[in-house]
Amino acid sequence: MNTQKEQVTALLKAIETGASEPIAYINANQYTQHNLGAADGLAGFGALLAGLKDYPEAPKVNTVRVFQDGAYVFAHTDYNFFGPKIGFDIFRFEDGKIVEHWDNLQETPAQANPSGHTMIDGATTLKDLDKTEANKKLVEGFVNDVLMGENMAALPSYYDGNNYIQHNPGIADGLDGLGKALSDMAAAGLKMVYYKNHKILGEGNFVLSVSEGEFCGRYVAFYDLFRVENGFIAEHWDAIEDIPAEDKWLNKNGKFGF
Repeated sequence: MNTQKEQVTALLKAIETGASEPIAYINANQYTQHNLGAADGLAGFGALLAGLKDYPEAPKVNTVRVFQDGAYVFAHTDYNFFGPKIGFDIFRFEDGKIVEHWDNLQETPAQANPSGHTMIDGATTLKDLDKTEANKKLVEGFVNDVLMGENMAALPSYYDGNNYIQHNPGIADGLDGLGKALSDMAAAGLKMVYYKNHKILGEGNFVLSVSEGEFCGRYVAFYDLFRVENGFIAEHWDAIEDIPAEDKWLNKNGKFGF
């Protein structure tokens, strides 16, 4: 039998191939959808796939990273459907079937970031499984202290000096790059505010944080993936997605609801 990671990878790939077999991994009687552009249930998933037929480009799906934390499997994928996007997907399993889905999608930039990195390249090797809980606590502390608490003085305790690889499309590597980006945003009157953290998921050296907040005056969801090495944050990927007004939602489950 395929592992749950393999099932998630196959289900996502079905967006490209049109394969019907992976649909069986979803519980047809209980599938809660948190993508606000899709209706609830298996029918909503099917309608989303059917809509791709009207798009001029054939969909492409390349899942680069996939991890599991208990009942949750989370994936980092390079997409091209309704245009190129980088996405994070989270699936919750219950009794061997997928029963719930969350995601966050950001349009793929046309060029690499100031340090030459894309939103999807970088390390993929999973290790340090025995350090999963410690790494999750490290990231949770960083989210609380720095992202939500805005305690910039705490930054050095989470990073190994300037050794930090950054995949955000607008920020260069290292604490120097991060500091410059934050300073430039402040000078331009642009805000990035984390209101609340909803979930921390991790496996080994990779930890995903799901939060809500404000970015440049827009209400957004922040998905941040961190690679931890030797007790420090060593690499970061993210995707930021606008949360539409509730009257535009195709389901009533909300963007979060963990």
